[in-house]
Amino acid sequence: MRLCDLRQKEVINCRDCARLGFVGDVEFSIATGCLEKLIVPGPCKLFGLFGQDHEYIIPWCAIKQIGPDIILVDIDSKTSLKASHD
Repeated sequence: MRLCDLRQKEVINCRDCARLGFVGDVEFSIATGCLEKLIVPGPCKLFGLFGQDHEYIIPWCAIKQIGPDIILVDIDSKTSLKASHD
């Protein structure tokens, strides 16, 4: 699977059935070459007008299933939401 394939899939949290968004980026280990985290842009600041200042950092172990259209994850949304500039 390629990164462009992942970007077309919507990420949904199994815990609360929340739609988190689409994959924006990935983080991988240079030493092993393995994918370590998915990065999903967080909610917009104000009515979707001013962009995002947070993103969901989803570890690979939290991914439960990758389907043809969606990626199911099991995360605590509040602790996985980090500031974009960190």
